[in-house]
Order: sequence, then C-alpha cells, then structure tokens
Amino acid sequence: MKRAILSTAVMLACSVMLSACSEPQQTNAESQAQSHQASEGYQLQDLSPERLDIYTQVTLNSDLSHLNDNQKKMLGLLIDASKIMDELFWKQAFGMDKTAFLANIQDPKVRQFADINYGPWDRLNGDKVFLSGFAAKTPGAEFYPSDISKDELNQADVKDKAGLYSLIKRDAQGQLYSVPYSEAYQAELNTAAQLLRDASKLAVDKQFSKYLNLRADALVNNSYQASDFAWMDMKNNPIDVVIGPIETYEDQLFGYRTAFESYVLVKDMAWSERLAKFAAFLPELQQGLPVDAKYKQEVPGSDADLNAYDVIYYAGHSNAGSKTIAINLPNDEAVQLQKGTRRLQLKNAMQAKFDKILVPIAEQLIVPEQRKHITFDAFFANTMFHEVAHGLGIKNTITGQGTVRQSLQEHASALEEGKADILGLYMVEQLLNKGEITEGTLEDYYVTFMAGIFRSVRFGASSAHGKANMIRFNFFKQEGAFSKNADGLYAVDMAKMGAAMEKLSNLILTLQGDGDYQKVDQLLATHGDIKAELQADLDKLAAANIPVDVTFKQGKAVLGL
Repeated sequence: MKRAILSTAVMLACSVMLSACSEPQQTNAESQAQSHQASEGYQLQDLSPERLDIYTQVTLNSDLSHLNDNQKKMLGLLIDASKIMDELFWKQAFGMDKTAFLANIQDPKVRQFADINYGPWDRLNGDKVFLSGFAAKTPGAEFYPSDISKDELNQADVKDKAGLYSLIKRDAQGQLYSVPYSEAYQAELNTAAQLLRDASKLAVDKQFSKYLNLRADALVNNSYQASDFAWMDMKNNPIDVVIGPIETYEDQLFGYRTAFESYVLVKDMAWSERLAKFAAFLPELQQGLPVDAKYKQEVPGSDADLNAYDVIYYAGHSNAGSKTIAINLPNDEAVQLQKGTRRLQLKNAMQAKFDKILVPIAEQLIVPEQRKHITFDAFFANTMFHEVAHGLGIKNTITGQGTVRQSLQEHASALEEGKADILGLYMVEQLLNKGEITEGTLEDYYVTFMAGIFRSVRFGASSAHGKANMIRFNFFKQEGAFSKNADGLYAVDMAKMGAAMEKLSNLILTLQGDGDYQKVDQLLATHGDIKAELQADLDKLAAANIPVDVTFKQGKAVLGL
C-alpha cells in the first residue's frame, strides 16, 4: 500500500512537471499584470493628460496614378505582410495579446497612446510606466527571460547566444536555451512569406521579384544575408518594401536581437535623381575623416545608392513611438563592406515633421536673426547624410574584439547614431566646400542641425537617437558651439560649431574602433542625460503644445486600394 501511494505520488509529480513543460511560458508583461483586476481596466497613472497629446496625426498618402493595376495589387499584399510584422513586434516588445490589452483600457485617448507605444510604457519618456497593473519594462523586452542578468547569459553555454534572429528562453530546470524566430513565430512567418511570394508574381522588375522571394525564404529559414544582397541589387523598381527582423534598438539589455518591422514605399523619381551622385563620394570622404588612419582603414562599398520615397505604411518597430524618416540598410557588416548600403529618404514623413515640429521649435528656441536658416533643404540633407554617414568609419574593432556592435553591446546603437549625426554634418560641410551641394549656406545646415537636436532629444533616454542627441548637445555646450541669450534663445557660433564637430567625430570614431565599452559607458554617464537647463527648454516646447512626434492614419483604405 505504501509502495502504491509512493508510486502514485511520483506519477503525479511527473505529471505536474510535464504539464509545466508543455504549457506556454508566461510573458514578462503577463507576469507583471497577473495580479491586476481585469474588471477595473487599466487606468492611467503617473502621467498628465496633456502627455497623451504629444503625437500629431498625419495621413500617409502618395500619388499612385503612375502605377498599373498589378503594382497596386502588390502594394495591398505588401501591406498585408506588414501587418503580420506589426503583430510579431507586439509579441517581442510586450508579449500580451494586443486586442485583449487594448480592450481593457476604457479611455479612448489612453488606449490610443498605448497603441502608439505598443504597450504600457512611454517610449519617449524613458519607457516610464503609464498604466496601472504594470511594472518597469525589462531591458530585454520579450527577447529574454525577465529575470536574466547580463552575466548569466555571458557565462552560459547557449547556442546562438548573441544571435540576431533568436529568442533566449529558460527551461523547467532553469537552463537557458535559444529558439530561432523561424520556429518561435512559424505560423505568422509562413503566412507573411506566402504574401511576399504572391507579390513577387506581380512584379515586372526581375530584381525586385528575386528580392521578394529571397526575403520570403529568409522569414522561414532564419537566414537573411542572401536577401540583403538581393535588396542591394534592386535599384529601379518604383515600389519597395523593407520587411523582417532588422534593428536591435528594442533589445536594451545587449543590443543583439532584432525586432520585426516593415515600410512599404513608393519611389519619388525626381528627387531620387537629384541624390544619385552623392554615394560616389564615400571612399574619398572616408579618407578625409578627422581621425587617425587606423580608424578609417576600411573602405566603404561604393555600390550604395540614395533615393527618396513616399512611405505609405509603417509597421512594427518602425511604427512604435518616434517614427523613422530615413533608412540606412542592410545592417550586416559583410554586406556593407562588399556592397555598401542603400539610403532611403522618406520624404513625405520628413516634410510633415519639418512643418509640424521643427519650424515651431525654431520659433521658440532659436534667435530671430538665425531662424531664416531653418530650411527644408537643410533638414532633408542633414537627415540624408546622417544615413550616408553610417557607411563611414569602422565596422570592426582594431583591437580584435569583433565588430563594433558586438563589443559595445547595448551602447552600440546610441554611439552609432551619434556617429552618423556628426559625420553627416561633416559630409555636408565637405560637399559644400567642393561645390557638390549647391542649395543654401553652411549656416543653414548648422542652424537647422541645432534645431534638430531639440526635436530629437525629446525622444527620451530610452531611445538610441535620443541618447545620441543628448551626448551631442552636452558636448557642444562644453565646447561653446552655441550660446544662449537673456531671453533663453540659442545662437550657433559657426567657428566653434565646426571645431566641436571635428572633435566629437574624432572621439566617437576612436571609441568605436577601440571597442572600448567602459569609456562609452562613461561618456553616456556624463553626457547622455538631460540637464536641468535643457529640461526647462523642453518644458517650454511642451507648454507651447508643439508635438513631439507624429502618428499615422494609414492603410489600404487611405490609399484607395
């Protein structure tokens, strides 16, 4: 009898263990919210109602009259595939079911704010919690177990530890293991892949058709490099799509893992023709960088191109919080060194931010005599050359620590964005001096760049772009690149701005080449935050009801598809 009871107990214990192993692992967000009373709904907490109005809505539209019926059908398929990327990003960033989560928020404005932020954390305010029932966002989002530490993963023997396209999970015994995206999200990715294949059948351009098929393959086999090379070769199609797991910003624990996103794009042929000549200057500009020769020994690919597009659909990471207005891809260092990158300027979204945000900021914070230097051409060029400048500098450390991205871990994105900003301005100066840029004066670009810092720094400390802007603002202040008058208005000092630009360029390129994590960590600690004086200026912008960013009315119905 005793033996039978023991046997039954063992069977029950095994049953419990098997059950625990077979059940889906609870997401970080579900774990946080499990004690919340669903009947109460999620309530706004620690957030002023005015904060809900920081986004202004823009309709994403474009003239599609030059496209044939098959091309318009293709756009519809690409938007459908993009919606799947949106669903997957919700899983990666938040984990809870989107529909159930949003349905549990009664106030429509709060619900919209949560939708824009892809969860209960304010992306433009350091991921601060704004809904009841939730704790702080885990730095690793849903890429890792919520209780993981950096040391634990660094010391663990895990396949694909630093993988771009895998999740880290914990088994019933507490051991870490990895799961490829193609397995973790198999059903969704199979559907998205089929939509891309269907779209490829409608493509007249053979290179675009090849890219769509290879990208479909990548979604289901977890190998993206072939499709990246194909995308680099795809130059002439009037339609484009950037889709898949791409940027690593959402992984604030290590900066390893990529998040799903998508952009559906229609090419602006006239503007693209204006930009085509600039990519050829990359090798020459690389050699002229203000840094020791060993930090510019890599030769950037010259097969890069610059083009302008209307973006007609954002999804996933690209649609969360602040919206991207220019793209520089692929991120694969091997593709960059062999082929370069493609730089896509999202002209309609850029124009909206210039009109609705940058010009009003200048009226509040720039001295009247310099406001005439705030121009769309300068804003467009500064943004464009930011993307071009990602191709400059160094991708692999000179100290044998692997790639810059691997050695600087979670700090890599912020420093890379800082590099692109400052070297973009350097490129503008050099091309103006060579007579290759003929629109405007250097003062236009410097003053517009200064106003742009105030625009981007409002994206907050949780954003790589925001951190990069804080570093630059505090460094420029330290170097006297601008002054502030008795009325609290800023004026750019042209000579000191140029000197500060060269000094900061040298610093960032050296830190990247050395792969010096500790020095980058120190730079962020001293220069990567918003000081009291700057916060007062940002409060002034908020009081003037200037939007922080845009949100989109978009989709097939908007486009008449």
